[in-house]
Amino acid sequence: MTLRNQTFTEIERLQPRANEADHAFEMDQDSFFRLYEKTARPIWVFLWRKTGNAQLADDLLQETYYRFLRSRVECESEAHRRNYLFRIAANVANDNFRTCRSHVSLSEDEMESIVTDKGHAEQSQQRRDVGRAMSRLPPRQRDALWLAYVEGSSHEEIADILGLRVNSIKVLLFRARRKLAKLLGGAR
Repeated sequence: MTLRNQTFTEIERLQPRANEADHAFEMDQDSFFRLYEKTARPIWVFLWRKTGNAQLADDLLQETYYRFLRSRVECESEAHRRNYLFRIAANVANDNFRTCRSHVSLSEDEMESIVTDKGHAEQSQQRRDVGRAMSRLPPRQRDALWLAYVEGSSHEEIADILGLRVNSIKVLLFRARRKLAKLLGGAR
């Protein structure tokens, strides 16, 4: 293949992206702002828990909404839109992990600043214990627990977000709870 053919092929490959840009942002500004206000915080926390890095979570959140706006998926309801955003966020974080191959763990100071609740030292210690135990779980188990017990997602929603079958979510949550309990039992 000659250089000329490669260059032409590159131009042909980039042309659909330019055409996509004309049609990508069909959501009006007010609708997007309302969606962002409802979903940005939980998605950021989800990304932060996956990456352990606040700045990276900011970047991945931006990428999540960018990909959402670029997609042409018709969402049936608010719940479907929310689940779709979490799925994009999980994929963005997984893509980032695959490219970086390094997991950032939180320092004691970072954990302290996140979980400290003034006047509740025992509760703060429990939060730190849970945070450490959660960080030792495999990513998929950690994500499933987070979605189920912090976000309140149903098994169907978790399956949709993680790209798994609904039947496997029950087993995944069971194993994650059992491993978390074992880790917490060893932390005391």
